[in-house]
Amino acid sequence: MLAAMTEQQPTESRRTRAARRAGEFPPVPEPLPIPVIDSHTHLDITLAEAAAPPWNGRLDDPVAAAVSVAARVGVDRLVQVGVDVASSRWGAELARRQPAVLATVALHPNEAPRLTDLDEALREIESLAAEDRVRGIGETGMDFFRTGDEGRAAQEASFRAHIAIAKRYAKPLVIHDRDAHADVLRILDSEGAPETVVLHCFSGDAEFAAECVRRGYLLSFAGTVTFGNAAGLREAARVTPPDQILVETDAPYLTPMPHRGRPNASYLIPLTVRSLAETTGADLDELCAAISATGDRVFGPW
Repeated sequence: MLAAMTEQQPTESRRTRAARRAGEFPPVPEPLPIPVIDSHTHLDITLAEAAAPPWNGRLDDPVAAAVSVAARVGVDRLVQVGVDVASSRWGAELARRQPAVLATVALHPNEAPRLTDLDEALREIESLAAEDRVRGIGETGMDFFRTGDEGRAAQEASFRAHIAIAKRYAKPLVIHDRDAHADVLRILDSEGAPETVVLHCFSGDAEFAAECVRRGYLLSFAGTVTFGNAAGLREAARVTPPDQILVETDAPYLTPMPHRGRPNASYLIPLTVRSLAETTGADLDELCAAISATGDRVFGPW
């Protein structure tokens, strides 16, 4: 969540500024030719901020409505990501009753230093990790942007504990890495990485991407790849094989262009996928098929 680079906001029209202030969601884009997965979303936060969403007609069950809108544009599977004990419980419960949603559970790296009893919170996460519809451990990792030196020991202890949980339950590890590339790799090397590692909202350059690819990690690209000054991130996408690419929203954050600044949701994934196809020169159908197959391989079956 919020693991991306910063960038100066492009010039906004009066209507765009008004829409952003009102929390107005962007229009529904053209559907993808082959359905893909949103590998990282926060439905709980998105729905809490959902002013004038495109699923207004079904507020009796806003989760089902949000899932339905996404499916109409070719985003038929969602991974709901936990960032603390409460959101992890919420996601696990949602995944039990919503066939299109799977869950991951974890303590966000910026959450760990705030906890008075980290061990107890980790026990709660491990109890949820055993559930069948919980298919990943994350988002965990290191964040040197929002947490200073005083909190890094707790972050690292939490990260190491999550790595151990992922290995015990043979589930993918979903990593939040913000300004901490070298330390993330150091800790993974020290602990021994799980079989499957996903770099959520990949924010590194081509060199770091190549190192992650060499290690067999999956790189999940968010709307940040569409941003105007993200040339380095697009270079990273070009050195990543299609079968190691995932896409995500990190909704309600990181909305792809041309709607940056407005709330994000899973139905906007087509904008990121089309941008990736243009960036990498991939055939859109082939890229969608590869992303879909990788999503099933990492998190499935649904």
